[in-house]
Amino acid sequence: MMKNMTLNNLKKYIFGGLIAVSMSALLSCDNIFKDAPINKISETEVWQNPMMLDEYVNSWYRDIGSGFKTFVPSIGLVKSASKYYLPWFGDQISVGKTDWFNAGYGDLLKGSELEITNWARYNWNSYFTQIQAINKLFENKANIADGEQKTRILGEAHFLRGYYYYILWRLHGGVMIIDHTYNPLIKAEKFPRASYQQMVDFIVSEADEAARSLPEKNVSANAGRATKGTALMLKAKAYLWASSEVFQNKPDSLNYLGFTGDNSREMLGKAKAAYEELMALGVYKLLPIAATTQDGIRDEYRQIFLTKNSDESIFEIQHSDDGDYATKYGHTLDRDAASPFFTGITAAYTPTQNHVDEYGMRNGAVYNPKQPYDNRDYRFYANVLYDGCTYRNHVMDIHYTNNVAGVDLTKYGTSTSASVTRTGYYLGKFVDPTQTIDDNKTKASNQNYIIWRYAEVLLDYAEVLYRLGDTAGALSQVNKIRSRVHMDELGSLTWEQLVNERRVEMAFEETTYWDFFRWGIAEKKLNGKTNPLKAMRVDLKSNGTYTYKVSNLNRFPGRIRKFDAKQYYLPIPWNEVKYHGVKQNPDWTEV
Repeated sequence: MMKNMTLNNLKKYIFGGLIAVSMSALLSCDNIFKDAPINKISETEVWQNPMMLDEYVNSWYRDIGSGFKTFVPSIGLVKSASKYYLPWFGDQISVGKTDWFNAGYGDLLKGSELEITNWARYNWNSYFTQIQAINKLFENKANIADGEQKTRILGEAHFLRGYYYYILWRLHGGVMIIDHTYNPLIKAEKFPRASYQQMVDFIVSEADEAARSLPEKNVSANAGRATKGTALMLKAKAYLWASSEVFQNKPDSLNYLGFTGDNSREMLGKAKAAYEELMALGVYKLLPIAATTQDGIRDEYRQIFLTKNSDESIFEIQHSDDGDYATKYGHTLDRDAASPFFTGITAAYTPTQNHVDEYGMRNGAVYNPKQPYDNRDYRFYANVLYDGCTYRNHVMDIHYTNNVAGVDLTKYGTSTSASVTRTGYYLGKFVDPTQTIDDNKTKASNQNYIIWRYAEVLLDYAEVLYRLGDTAGALSQVNKIRSRVHMDELGSLTWEQLVNERRVEMAFEETTYWDFFRWGIAEKKLNGKTNPLKAMRVDLKSNGTYTYKVSNLNRFPGRIRKFDAKQYYLPIPWNEVKYHGVKQNPDWTEV
């Protein structure tokens, strides 16, 4: 086993490459670092040095996901290493750069079996690498000095191991549960695929263990680290996922893709208890909105997503406050989302008309197709930049005047790949109106990427209550969400209204993508033929009137979104299937 390593390699500290596919690329830990410089640090010191121990743990958080930090290459050799904003694959938001459809993003969107297989393998290896590093810490916990840091870090390790398995579970179904480090080149251990029940039990066990060790609130120095509430949210989320009808009544031979009986009601009951335990902590709340005007509500609602680690936040990916993405952990959201008026050339986050249509009316108003943006749900004005709205003291000109494109539809600069919105909208949610937008190669945006917040707790809980038959209880939770943004309370609640409220409140957040999977409607919603992405074109005529025309995006062959039933469960890397002797997910072939 490796005895030494450099401090610079600490974040990448992995021991033994945990899966057979990784072994083909790695000779041994000693060989990986045999060229390390003389100023080396002993492995023992890692476990005994508080600073290095925290840095060891930090990599587990950073590799959960990139959030707004994206990478969309078109070179075949690195396509699978792409970092994507997951809601791009849903129907609420799209991209403006047409050449991205020739990159890995476009391949995935169009259902390329080769690219899906490669991407799944890349993520599988990345997640299991972190699990291996967590297992390594558990095996060395006796070498860590007793005290508050050790208790916290062990709690974080349990939470993050459970969370990584939760990610893998959603992607692949039951996977191999590995709770210790192993190297198949040294010892030929093999692991079976876990059943759905085993996955639930393991993830919940990890969450419970984490909840016993973690604080209810973090001190400022530990902002962003897992807490008891984060662990309870993982537990509740696991039960909610497992309760879905699509995962019930599977044949015995496919018990790793669902329960062999109907465990839906049992899982709902356990989810209900977990959400109630989380809410009973009294740690989280909806951030209030005091304003009563449309602009005031818009501005306060936007601020929720610019406030790091707020009282509404349960778990979020941390980004550096100075926006340094060259050496730290910033990103380029504001630059990538900006219209050409603000020198934007990417238009990477453009809401669709599909999403705009999800916003209802307020105060009893009736929709007017000649003035489609009047009297809408207050959240619309916060989340979407539309023609005629004001952003950063600029009136957005996203219409054509006598067929001449407005300034927000005219490419900035001389780049042939510069892009503008293809949907007729730009992003309002998440973006920071105070952020400088330029081409600085090292610094840009610093918003954290929210994974879970309290509004989602209330909406999850409402769904659980509704499915258990407590419609009145579900209605109460939904109205808490609506009241916060000064929307009229609903008098009754249907499933369609519950879903729509979730789609509006959680707009562009990852949960709206995973909802399609657990509700069993991904085949319909992620296919261009059954749910085409829609765009709005606004024209100002010479007589001073506006016309609004909706059309389909990506309607040409080669750009139509495609989702096959087999994509509910992505392929396990074929090296793993062969080495462990496990079954591949249905209908995937080796490519």
